[in-house]
Amino acid sequence: MISARVQSIQVGAVAPLGRNAIPSGYVKSVVSGPVKVGPLGIVGDAQADLRVHGGLEKAVYGYGEPAYAKWFAEYPQHAARLTPGALGENLTFSDWSETDVCIGDVVAVGSAELCVTQPREPCFKLALAFDDSRMPITLRRLGLSGWYYSVARPGTITPGDIATLVDRPNPTWPISRLFALVGRKSGAAEEMRELLELPGLAARWRRIARESLKQRDLL
Repeated sequence: MISARVQSIQVGAVAPLGRNAIPSGYVKSVVSGPVKVGPLGIVGDAQADLRVHGGLEKAVYGYGEPAYAKWFAEYPQHAARLTPGALGENLTFSDWSETDVCIGDVVAVGSAELCVTQPREPCFKLALAFDDSRMPITLRRLGLSGWYYSVARPGTITPGDIATLVDRPNPTWPISRLFALVGRKSGAAEEMRELLELPGLAARWRRIARESLKQRDLL
């Protein structure tokens, strides 16, 4: 899977979400034309809580269109709402999934270049958006996390552009493998040592690996 089409692009402003009107940039709207991508993500996209969303290492959120079929199967009652952007993503890709995309992957799309940094962890705002508390649990169970990009080269992306893999430094670390460690925030010592040196990995995961090894007196 060296390439995939950008099926749609979504951006959103900070707005009240859910019954308690929590400020959030979760809800995204499809844009029909080209968007500019800077170091902090797509121009016009916003995040409410910058402690857990946005920033250089979580600038753009990508999601695979094939995952939506799995959501349909789990939640047919939400089918009308399960359209591109429903999971809060900025870029919805044809074909790619969490088993196809690896940490550190560099992809060229439009005139921009993006680098995969980490999976997205389950967020309570998914439950708020659908008014269904089961959704984050299902995301974890099925591993439908999507993935974050940093912006290696700013540029412009247009719906329909082909995203092409140009470098894969970590072929044994698909998003699905790292996401499997998310819940327990630990793993075999060998895995933790690998994470410390993994090119492109978000700093947060390096800290998790370092703390895991320190707690076992292995660092």
